[in-house]
Amino acid sequence: METKFQMVAKTFQGLEDVLRDELIELGAENVEMGLRMVTFEGDNEVMYRANLCCRTALRILKPIVKFTADSTDELYDYVRDLDWEQFMNVDSTFSIDSTVNSAEFNHSKFVTYRVKDGIADHFNDKYGRRPSIRLNGADIQLNVHISDNRVTISLDSSGEPLSKRGYRVEQTEAPINEALAAGIIMKTGWRGDCDFVDPMCGSGTFLIEAALIAANINPGIYRESFAFEKWPDFDEELFEDIYNDDSAEREFAYKIYGGDISPEAVMIARKNIKSARVEDMIDIQCKPLVDWTDNAPEGVMVTNPPYGERLKPENINLLYKSIGSTLKTYFKGWHAWIIGFRDEQFAEIGLKPSVKIPLHNGSLECSLREYVLFDGKYSDFRADGGSVSNPDAKKDAGPKKVRHISDDDWERQAKKFNSGKGFADDRKKKKTFSRDDHKRSFDSAPRGGYRNDDDDDFDFRPVKDNRANRGNDRNKAQGRPFSRDNRNDRGERKSFDRNGGREDYRRSDGRNDRGGFRNDRDRDNRGGFRNDRDRDNRGGFRNDRDRDNRGGFRNDRDRDNRGGFRNERPTRESSYNPANSKGPRLPESSETVINTVHMRSRKGWKKQEGED
Repeated sequence: METKFQMVAKTFQGLEDVLRDELIELGAENVEMGLRMVTFEGDNEVMYRANLCCRTALRILKPIVKFTADSTDELYDYVRDLDWEQFMNVDSTFSIDSTVNSAEFNHSKFVTYRVKDGIADHFNDKYGRRPSIRLNGADIQLNVHISDNRVTISLDSSGEPLSKRGYRVEQTEAPINEALAAGIIMKTGWRGDCDFVDPMCGSGTFLIEAALIAANINPGIYRESFAFEKWPDFDEELFEDIYNDDSAEREFAYKIYGGDISPEAVMIARKNIKSARVEDMIDIQCKPLVDWTDNAPEGVMVTNPPYGERLKPENINLLYKSIGSTLKTYFKGWHAWIIGFRDEQFAEIGLKPSVKIPLHNGSLECSLREYVLFDGKYSDFRADGGSVSNPDAKKDAGPKKVRHISDDDWERQAKKFNSGKGFADDRKKKKTFSRDDHKRSFDSAPRGGYRNDDDDDFDFRPVKDNRANRGNDRNKAQGRPFSRDNRNDRGERKSFDRNGGREDYRRSDGRNDRGGFRNDRDRDNRGGFRNDRDRDNRGGFRNDRDRDNRGGFRNDRDRDNRGGFRNERPTRESSYNPANSKGPRLPESSETVINTVHMRSRKGWKKQEGED
């Protein structure tokens, strides 16, 4: 019998109750909701199923240690003392993602930096060399969560967020997140028992997620890989059995309809639908909302109209008025669910909602509202036994109150959690802070260091260390603290042919795992780093295209005698281009090539045209 362990599933605020029910259905035990997360217990099989089957989870984390730290130095000391050989070796690659809500720790990037230091110095102390950072496809992906002074370090079993299903090959300007779309549909109570419509479908996310729910297809079957597949205890045979089990899939007896006023959006949606192989369930057309005049007697509509934030129609109020008039005239007998941002826009619809559910769409505090549509007056509708209530809808907006345990309880829980794992519990001995490499202490980020960033969840982009001696590879040249490995050893997913055998799968999307570190041209003279205007949306730092083939840094002709770097005038190839607002142009060899999703053959899928 496999050992059970504690896990954490992260999700959007407002979807905690949906995720809780998903985990219980998968066999998880001791399931408890928190804020934007659900804790549960299970074995490896439950962890594999949670990654493959949960529609509303963003990540599945496996905590490995819990402790308290009152400064970044204390955090560093604890991390340096941990027995990291349980999880990696000097030849491993690792990445770190940090989420911080604390007055003691100023910035999540700096926390990431100090944890990286602790791990690197742990191995340097013992072996004289250290594991390498890798931004993409690392062997071990760590998650650091700090609330006040309470630190939890976890293994990330998912890798890329689970919302990145893998079927989306193109997208419109403001697509809704896949996990959020699935959660909204599940909030409505719709499970494929009537027609489904999204008349403003954009990239087609609601349509595809509805098809997966209706046919009970696991959303994780499109992904190339999960992080747990690189763990030493990965049970490949067990996971393949779970992956290829389509016994719970079902036939869909109705139809999913989609449309958009934009021909480009309809074209993109069709590509994504074909990539997901659900085109036999979806009918999509290019037409405006007001032309939806011929509909079934009943059904469910779910749509995400523009808010006027990123997409700006000429007259946003007129758009919402047209939504209301179309619903009242042509969708009698339907339940319409609309997610929006502003109350004044909802007011233009002119209908009274039966349900209001607060949800977060990105950084926007939105509202999901249901409108029960009927013919005639409301009094007559009620007199005939009609009701606007929807008992199947998930009306809970997540936990009403997050339980905050005392410091003593936290210490006891942390001690119990860490027991038997090889972690020495000597934190009560407040030793004087010291290091054998005489590194200066860091109680907070240095002046001119990191600016605040709005994203709590971002991929770690480590920065080059500007100090003369980091204690890493002390006998090597100063100023090159990070060993690089430019080989592509992602260990991508391997697809399954129809005979059940593996065939090699090779990425052709032009991405590599260089994992280098970019010199920030805007770095100030004190050695701190400002956020790069060209960093990616996850809040990290981009790789420097000018580094050498070993992933290191070329000597800068303008570097001053103290080992620092002077600001360098941008070249034509690397300069910021305000015309496209997307940062420096990459060479043609680095352009991303998006391919149709690769999947293993499954009994439940129809053969595509041209397949054997």
